[in-house]
This record gives sequence, structure tokens and C-alpha cells, in this order.
Amino acid sequence: MPDWFTDAFRAEYEHQLELLGRFNLALFGKTGVGKSTLVNAVFGEPVAATGIGEPVTHDAHLYLDDRGRLGLLDTRGLEIGRDDRQLVKELEAYVRQMRRGPVEDQIHVVWYCVRGMDRRFEPFEAEFVRRLADLDLPVIVVLTQVPRGPGGQLHPDAVALAGHITGLGLPIVDGRPYLTYALEDPFSGQSSYGLTELLEATFRGAPEAVHAALTAAQQIDHRRKAAQARRFIAGTAAGAAATAATPIPFSDATVLVPLQLAMMARIAQLYQVPVDRAALMAVASTTAATQVGRASVTGLLKLIPGAGTVTGGAIGAAVASSFTYAMGEAWLAVVERVAAGGLRGLDGMLDTEQIRGDFLAELRRRVPRLR
Repeated sequence: MPDWFTDAFRAEYEHQLELLGRFNLALFGKTGVGKSTLVNAVFGEPVAATGIGEPVTHDAHLYLDDRGRLGLLDTRGLEIGRDDRQLVKELEAYVRQMRRGPVEDQIHVVWYCVRGMDRRFEPFEAEFVRRLADLDLPVIVVLTQVPRGPGGQLHPDAVALAGHITGLGLPIVDGRPYLTYALEDPFSGQSSYGLTELLEATFRGAPEAVHAALTAAQQIDHRRKAAQARRFIAGTAAGAAATAATPIPFSDATVLVPLQLAMMARIAQLYQVPVDRAALMAVASTTAATQVGRASVTGLLKLIPGAGTVTGGAIGAAVASSFTYAMGEAWLAVVERVAAGGLRGLDGMLDTEQIRGDFLAELRRRVPRLR
């Protein structure tokens, strides 16, 4: 595959990152409630590390840590219960500023975290949550580190605390807190739970415009990633049909290349496959597609009713759409395996021959008459 393809894929990868935008999550709660552990559990890597980004305004105590598809807004030097007035003042100023900018620069959801076994939700915390809601910020109250018994029974103290918070009638997403245990503890036998439910609530609170970025950023619901990838594949296949182009991918049908590059780059972004790795995968996969593209046309035409009487342009559109859809599904299968840690050699590096073979096998499975 020529160098221009790798360069074009890299450029499209960056373009798709811009199109995905960023989901911004604000984190509040007392010190030591487990905010970082919770964020790391949902978003799959140590995103909440020691450095917490840049101040959002001059001399502010609010810091935005931009991690590509995820932005984390946290505080430094201010504590809830001690500096509420100053914190709300800075937050109000930032909210006014950000609402003059693009959606990706705004706060989309707030997680207000309370340690479930603290047994208290202070009046100043309830007031702080109300002030957040007054700024039209969707607030989710999260009880962290809530243990479960051997039969899955939640600790009664945490259940009582959740009931108390619910009874306050706070303006929070779903009207109730979410109980979680973020990190599995083999020593005590505690397993993690509650993260998927928290993620679903986060989607309900977040504006639809950032759902794609949130889908890409989170790492616990792969069904959402696959569903969004398949919507993009279907849209790309429809776009390929609209071109009514010669249906040989990455060969004669140069008009299809931008569509297929965008599809592959978007799916790689959804699964957070780094650009260097994704480019290697794309080269291996599209080499296989090119080699079999011509052989597929005859078989695909036989699958189209009345192909012998349809005009060449219509046949081209149908074949282009069918092949692009098959390519998208095959690429998705390969990306899922790589994201799960597969398709690597003994040295831990990507095995491009195995990627090529898997992609070709998936392509043949989806285009039955491909030889």
C-alpha cells in the first residue's frame, strides 16, 4: 500500500477526532471519596492522574484536563464545605464563558460523589447540588465504595443514605443517587458493580450532540460502540451507493476511498485504537480488500436481482454499497479484536499478517460469493 494511503488515513483519523468532539465531565465531592477511581473504572485507563490540566480562567481553581474525547473538570485548592461560595462563583463565571463557545467546550454532566459509607449527606452538599442545577448542569449523585454482601445485598447504611438523598427531592438526574463499587477487590471478594447504570444515567443527562464522544471515551459498554459503528457503516454504504462508482475498493474506485477511509478512521476512534496502530491495521486490511476486489464483483452482481438488465450505473451503486458495507463490518470485527488485546505476535506487536487474514475471512463471510 503506497505511502499516500497511510498519510491519508492519518489525516482522516485526526479529522474524525475533530468530528467526534469531546465529552466534558465535571467532578465534585469531598476529598478522598474516590472520584479518580470511579472515572478510571468507567473510562478504562488512568485518565484521572496526578496532573489535572490547565486552569479554565485566570487565577481559577477549576482545571480542565483534556484527554482527546474526554474532558475532566476538577478543582484544586478548594474544598466543598469550606470554599463553597468561591467555588460557585468561579463555576458561574466559567459556565457563562463556555456557553458562548462550541458545545465541546461546555460542561455536559456533573458527577457529585459521596462516599456511601460516610452515612451523612450534609446540608451544604445538598445546597451545592442545587446551585449546580441552577446553572442548568445535569447532576448525577454517585455513592462510591458501597460494599455488597455475599448474596449481592447492598450495605444497609448506604441504602439508607441513598433513601435520604432521594427524599430531599434534589434536581438530579433520575431523582436518585447511583450506588457503585468501582474497583474489584480480590482480597475482600468485593466485585465492581453499578458502573453500567451510572454510564446509562450519564447518557440520559448529556446532550445528544456529545453522545458520540461519550461513546468513544467510555470503556465499559462495547455494545454502544458497536451500535454506533454500525450506524456509521450503514451511512457510509449509502454514501457509496450514491456515488454510483466503479466498485473496486482502493483500486479503480478512487471516489470511494475518502468514504471508506472515514469509515475506518471513525471506527478506530470509537475503540480508541491509537493512530499508528490503526494505520498499520488499515494498510493490512485494505491490501487484502484490493487483492480480492475485482474477484468480488462478479459474485456480487449475481446477488443483485435483475442485474443483467440494470444499467451500469445502478449496478455500480449497488455493488459499491454492498462491498463497502461488508468492508465496514469486517473492519469492525478486526478493530474489536485488537481493542480487546488480540491479533498480536509473541513480541506483543500487532501481527499484520494475522490482521490481513482475519479481515479477509470476515470479508468473505459477509460476501458469500467472494473467492
